[in-house]
Amino acid sequence: MFKKGLFVATALVFLFSAVGITFAMDKGNDRKGKYTYRKVYKACMERGEVDSPKPPISPDAKTQAQWTRTFEKKDFEDFGCKPEWDALSEADIADIYAYLHDHAADSPTPAKCK
Repeated sequence: MFKKGLFVATALVFLFSAVGITFAMDKGNDRKGKYTYRKVYKACMERGEVDSPKPPISPDAKTQAQWTRTFEKKDFEDFGCKPEWDALSEADIADIYAYLHDHAADSPTPAKCK
């Protein structure tokens, strides 16, 4: 009886750990997202589509809910630089989302692109 209970408890701990790790990985890395977001606009500037490597949209331009809706719909037209956005991987997009969401206007640490 004790072995069965120990086995079930161990299995539950493993299950909750695996689920937690999975959700953490899906969120993205906001530091990588900041770097990737700026890299997109540097490439766009070199092509002549924008005037500076500074992105035209700062993280604090929207609330966290607005960023979530933008990325759920994959509506990236406001950003411009379509070829660069089309070339991004799902991981890059998740990282950019983490950066923009975590530094939105209603976040504890809002940020402007400098």
